[in-house]
Amino acid sequence: MSAAAGDGDSSDWLRRARCLRSLRASVPARVSVRRRQRRWLAAAAGGGDGAAGDLEEAAAMGNMPSALKHCLSYQHLLKEQLWIGEAAPQPTALQHPGQELLTSGFPEFVKIVEVGPRDGLQNEKAIVPTDVKIEFINRLSKTGLPVIEVTSFVSSKWVPQMADHTEVMRGIECYPGVRYPVLTPNLQGFHSAIAAGATEVSVFGAASESFSKMNINCSINESMERFEDVVKSARKMDIPVRGYVSCALGCPYEGNIEPAKVAEVSKRLYSMGCYEISLGDTIGVGTPGSMKRMLESVMMELPVAAIAVHCHDTYGQALANILTAMQMGVHVVDSAAAGLGGCPYAKGATGNVATEDVLYMLNGLGINTGVNLFKVMEAGHFICTALNKQTNSKVAQASFSS
Repeated sequence: MSAAAGDGDSSDWLRRARCLRSLRASVPARVSVRRRQRRWLAAAAGGGDGAAGDLEEAAAMGNMPSALKHCLSYQHLLKEQLWIGEAAPQPTALQHPGQELLTSGFPEFVKIVEVGPRDGLQNEKAIVPTDVKIEFINRLSKTGLPVIEVTSFVSSKWVPQMADHTEVMRGIECYPGVRYPVLTPNLQGFHSAIAAGATEVSVFGAASESFSKMNINCSINESMERFEDVVKSARKMDIPVRGYVSCALGCPYEGNIEPAKVAEVSKRLYSMGCYEISLGDTIGVGTPGSMKRMLESVMMELPVAAIAVHCHDTYGQALANILTAMQMGVHVVDSAAAGLGGCPYAKGATGNVATEDVLYMLNGLGINTGVNLFKVMEAGHFICTALNKQTNSKVAQASFSS
């Protein structure tokens, strides 16, 4: 549905709005019928001629998903874009005089980099079956996500969960328009990745000496020398390289990290040829204030177009930190479906910010992502079922609860 709906679309949405108003006042029967509930939620998300009828069926039976009852007002549901990833409608003459668009100062489009299959799964204690990883990635590929980080070509001794990297890379279905980078810590990993069919790679540095030694078993300077070899080989083959800087807002061993150190490492990665630098709040201790100070320092060395943010939600600050970064011009955000993740070498670090929660916030602000929120929720539900764990996404918890 476009931002400017026709008269027919408007009347249909008004009909659905009235239906949802009545539903909000009803008391749902205690019937846990997940399949029917998801159909009603999909009806609200997908629209179409039968959408209002499906919602009326829900009203008649006294049942509907809790997301429709409590979390999403009928005004939100009129904006189909909250779910499918298009921009929310622009202000109209009917709005209050002087009302400003919420997206003022924000980028019009935000690129989501899905890191669930790699960063999200690497810390799982039980080995996830290869076919489950492949199915998870294939489901994510159908959501509209432009970038999905697939796996890591690291030693199975250090990260056993990624030992099946070659099988995963060769087993996934690559969709047109979707990029599938893999993590390569050194030249050996790079060559293995290319042999498996990778067409984009990432290198993983740190702004903390202690973390660098614990995570990749070398100093920051030694890691940069390794990465230079990877980037040189990649450039000869026209393979794009993305750079990561972990511990950008704090280290589990050293505590606070000076913004100047983050800027220094970021500049080195960018100068050697990394097209984009993802700044990671590895242990999730950042706040909007520390995010702002760090980005101000990095932006003195890098163009804002080359900066991404990678937030963990340990202290519940991830969305606020992302919002701060966007206000400063950052338009690339890393996230993981279902909020999966946690670093093996960062004790106490919880999962990545949930892709579902990021999308819900961005869609509500009217910022384009091109990603279908409902499909991401389904992919997150799939992997959580396979892992026998609850999703960390607040949006998914609200939408799929009985």
